[in-house]
Amino acid sequence: MPKGRRTKKAEVRRKREFTLRGRTLEELLALPLPELGKLLPARARRSIKRGFTDEQRSFLEKILVQPKDQALKTHVRDALVLPQHVGHRVAVHTGKEFKEVEIRPEMIGHYYGEFALTRRFEKHSGPGVGATRSSKFMPLK
Repeated sequence: MPKGRRTKKAEVRRKREFTLRGRTLEELLALPLPELGKLLPARARRSIKRGFTDEQRSFLEKILVQPKDQALKTHVRDALVLPQHVGHRVAVHTGKEFKEVEIRPEMIGHYYGEFALTRRFEKHSGPGVGATRSSKFMPLK
């Protein structure tokens, strides 16, 4: 073996375990709601402190009894993602259609509406035939 050359060892990369402010998912599942609220950002903390609306409470109850392989359709975009929802599939209404979202641990503390965008980017093409007087000199191809 030539001098100065090192053999590279195959490094096994292990997927990092999810933590939220130093707590694992199992620890988050064991926390009561007010204690979980202390770990979340201000907007989510305020939502928990003030209590959920009737629609949010109904949705939160339905998602716990829903099988994880079936998507639960909902219009409640302002519901918080809680640790108990991880692994579930939720179809969130965008105003036109339902966007299916699989809940991952990184989504805890966010709102369902953040994952189903209501506006989509519309890419405009060039001017069409008859758009302006000058466009009649544009090649059609």
